[in-house]
Amino acid sequence: MVIETVRPRSAVQEIPPPVVAESAPMRGSEYAALLRRVRQAGLLQRRTRYYGWKTGFTAMAFAAGWAALWVFGDSWWQLGTAVFLAAVFAQLAFLGHDAGHKQIFRTGRANHWYGLIVGNLATGVSIGWWTSNHNRHHAHPNTEDDDPDVAGILAHSGERAARGKGWRRFVFRYQAWLFFPMLLLEAGSLHYSSVRAVVNWPIPHRVREGAFLAAHAIAYSAAVFLALSPGRALIFIAVQQGLFGFYMGCTFAPNHKGMTVLPAGDNTDFLRRQVLTARNVRGGPLTDLALGGLNYQIEHHLFPSMPRPALRTAQPLVRAFCAERAIPYAETSLLTSYSQALQHLDAVARHTRSDSPDRPPAGRRDAARASAH
Repeated sequence: MVIETVRPRSAVQEIPPPVVAESAPMRGSEYAALLRRVRQAGLLQRRTRYYGWKTGFTAMAFAAGWAALWVFGDSWWQLGTAVFLAAVFAQLAFLGHDAGHKQIFRTGRANHWYGLIVGNLATGVSIGWWTSNHNRHHAHPNTEDDDPDVAGILAHSGERAARGKGWRRFVFRYQAWLFFPMLLLEAGSLHYSSVRAVVNWPIPHRVREGAFLAAHAIAYSAAVFLALSPGRALIFIAVQQGLFGFYMGCTFAPNHKGMTVLPAGDNTDFLRRQVLTARNVRGGPLTDLALGGLNYQIEHHLFPSMPRPALRTAQPLVRAFCAERAIPYAETSLLTSYSQALQHLDAVARHTRSDSPDRPPAGRRDAARASAH
């Protein structure tokens, strides 16, 4: 969940390059051995045909949703259209995610332009901001002070919860109860962070990014307010954006919440850092579609540029490799992942109480519990 994004440490900080760890593994390391197996299986090759039909179907759904807005006119039935477009926006965001990791095309330029279209223009989320923020997460997942995803409005470790003051302490204390309701604000956070990054961050192609974001805002607002009365238009936007953010938050929640939280400066090796902090979600093709491939979070973190359709094939290979080396590999059902995430948030929240005894970070205890499933 984004909600609150950490700004760069200095106003002139350069945007880090995309994290593609498999491009330069340490010779002789365990990760290098796993990488060789993955390459020999051909799992890092581009899947242009898959992304071609995936883009085509998603674009048709996007067009159909906006066409329905005009066909059905000023009616409360348009709330159904809002729900449909919320799901389509999420699918576009998944494609933007893949482009940001250079999974779709070979060149950075092609992936950037694709991300501008499905991200900035279609959904109103800056591909430049997202790539910068997300690469920092991939480099240091679940690491205090380094991963922006654990530095937001929620506390993921007991130490951070105990340091909370004022309204932040209140949120920390009740975060398990507030988590799902707050996801309704996630889309607003994504839009706000995108605009703020274009204005204040040194992201590349700032003018282009801003122009595409502005085009989205104008076209989206015009389409809704021209088709619906002002009252219905506002409700349409609230439902569509609220459910878009809720959907995105529900796909993020199973990935790392409740897994090991590493302290600042941790020097765990790359392989274990990625595996121990992530959780996979079991399921079939429908789960893959609904979660945009993020249900293979371990494989995705180990090989960020691996095309989405190859992740399912890579999973048994990675799981077997981890078993050979006694590395815990967490995999649960979707509902169990939510349960573990909420239990972890609740355990961390106890550290906001003044009478709470000192104890190890809840993330480590819950991670060990999760890895046993």
